[in-house]
Amino acid sequence: MTQEISWADFEKVLMVAGTVLRVEVFAEARKPAYKIWVDFGPYGERKSSAQVVGVYSPDELVGRQIVGVINFPEKQIGPFRSQFLLTGFHTDEGVVVTTTERHVPNGTRLA
Repeated sequence: MTQEISWADFEKVLMVAGTVLRVEVFAEARKPAYKIWVDFGPYGERKSSAQVVGVYSPDELVGRQIVGVINFPEKQIGPFRSQFLLTGFHTDEGVVVTTTERHVPNGTRLA
C-alpha cells in the first residue's frame, strides 16, 4: 500500500518540462545508459544519466520535450554528475520517458 501525501508534499516536488538538447552514450555506466542534456528554460540547462537505452536511440530523444524533477540534490554517477531526474515508466522493454502531449514553454511546472 502506498502512503498518502499532502498537497504541500506534492508541491515540494518541482517537475517541469524541458527539451532534450543532446544525448551521448554513457560508456562508463555499469548498466546501459545515456548522458542527457535538457533545456529547462528559466531553470537553465541541466544534465542527467538515464537508463532508457532499451526503448530509445539518441536521435529519438533529441528535440523531445520531457518531464524532469529538478529539485533533488545532484547525484554522482561514476564520473558523471546528474542534475535532475528524468521521469518515466518501467515496462518490459525498458523505461518509457514521460513527455508532454503538446509543446509547452520549457520550465513549465507540472500541475
